Amino acid sequence: MTPRLVVATGNPHKLDEIARLLGGSIPEIRSGSVELVAMTDLGVPPPVEDGDTFEANALIKARAVAAATGLPALADDSGLEVDALDGAPGVRSARYAGDDASDADNNAALVAALADVPEDERTARFVCVAALVTVDGREVTRRGTMEGRVVDQPRGDQGFGYDPYFVADATDGGRTNGQLAPAEKDTISHRGAAFRALAEDVARLLDPA
Repeated sequence: MTPRLVVATGNPHKLDEIARLLGGSIPEIRSGSVELVAMTDLGVPPPVEDGDTFEANALIKARAVAAATGLPALADDSGLEVDALDGAPGVRSARYAGDDASDADNNAALVAALADVPEDERTARFVCVAALVTVDGREVTRRGTMEGRVVDQPRGDQGFGYDPYFVADATDGGRTNGQLAPAEKDTISHRGAAFRALAEDVARLLDPA
């Protein structure tokens, strides 16, 4: 049977993104000799994310999935921190407009909250903390960030979440994350930085020698 790592997500976009990011550094994942599988494909329900930091929530998810499946687990928690909003939405980014909010709901709430804030004061960053938890209790977290600003009109249909409203400092021409091809976004994204940093830990798990 193909060795598996369980990813604490039910989002197919995120599963694909993590597979790309780790596959760039880990041949076993790139070739498919180690499979990444979503927790929902194994019938694991999402745990309650009640931590007050990205690190806490990433570990909550990874611990729950490792315990439920008996397999090593990967998780991440990520969100948008807007300086003019004192760091909000932060750890509540996925639930900014309410517990059952859609991406459209959250984006509308963000635009409304920033309605009176000049564009040059809309500095923000995406933050991602990636976690690895093994069945014998080893835990590691790695953090990545992407600095930029929030715009008031969406551009592009790539990505998900707040991507159409976020312009990263590392891009040219004022393109939003929603206008970046996946491979281009991977090179500068918060999730890319976090999972590239975690790749060494995952590789060590797969080949402890």
